[in-house]
Amino acid sequence: MKELTPGDISKLDRMIEQAVTVTVTAHIHPDGDAAGSTAALVAYLAARGKDAAIVLPDAFPDNISFAAEGIAPAKILPADTDAKAAKERITKSDLIFCVDCNGFSRTGDILEPALKAQKARKILIDHHIGPEQEDFDLVFSTPEVSSASELLYHILMSLPDIGHDAQRLPSISRDAIMTGMTTDTNNFANSVFPTTFEMASRLIAAGVDRDAIISRLYQSAGENRLRLMGSVLRCMKVTPEGIAYIILRRATMKRYGIHEGDTEGFVNMPLSIKNVRMSIFLKEDKGHFRVSLRSKKGTSARLTASTWFHGGGHEQASGGRLFFPGDISTPSDAESYILKVIAHTGK
Repeated sequence: MKELTPGDISKLDRMIEQAVTVTVTAHIHPDGDAAGSTAALVAYLAARGKDAAIVLPDAFPDNISFAAEGIAPAKILPADTDAKAAKERITKSDLIFCVDCNGFSRTGDILEPALKAQKARKILIDHHIGPEQEDFDLVFSTPEVSSASELLYHILMSLPDIGHDAQRLPSISRDAIMTGMTTDTNNFANSVFPTTFEMASRLIAAGVDRDAIISRLYQSAGENRLRLMGSVLRCMKVTPEGIAYIILRRATMKRYGIHEGDTEGFVNMPLSIKNVRMSIFLKEDKGHFRVSLRSKKGTSARLTASTWFHGGGHEQASGGRLFFPGDISTPSDAESYILKVIAHTGK
């Protein structure tokens, strides 16, 4: 991981000390890493006496919302249910953090204009490629790290009041950081570095109950998720080029009673097949498919995402969108589009 400079840490500490009202935001459709990193940061800021809150484009999915359990509900403001309250919170803030996304452009149509217009100091903490540095007064951008949660851990540990002692982190922060890292690495299956294991070890030594987190992440799903998983695997296609793809339509999600977050991890399943080197998972949304890509070393999910799906991310874990109309005429054309992608990239 890129070394954190003492100058940046000192500047961050001063900015926090001088702030009164702090808002933390993350990307649209927040995942476990977004939930973990935002909750951990807000808990730390609250412990320093700040009026800290999370403002999101949309609410945390039920399956990962426990990461923010220690944060008062009034301090979590999803713009999709109350845009006025979310924007008013931004307007009154004198310090804004953007975590787990490379800039305000990923915070959605409601929040992006408000965040860019607000004259508060702004800090970016992210692990994705291509940070939008021009919008921020201070940038912590490190792609060579497992997750935004891990990057936040190293930043918080470097602050004078924590002094590299994980015991000094609020317990909410410790648990949330472990949760965020666990989800973004698919439980240590990808994007793991020596610093990731070191962090996990120190958090467990400081009191984090990893077994409880694993239980809530991977052993608490509804029956409908497992039944959908069976349906999805039956419909999965695997090409001779070693690319697997799954297309999940809204009608199928409705039939199984699927909610936001219930399909988390589905994109990883085809990679258990020996000859599959990339997995493409399309999930239908309003006017587009959300696209998730995962690959094994030697195949670039990031290049496929940026070339074909208006996206990007990490070399083995990326995402994007497929628009209809636009990229394709109707949702039914998604498979023919994927086959075109495979024809160009599958060799």
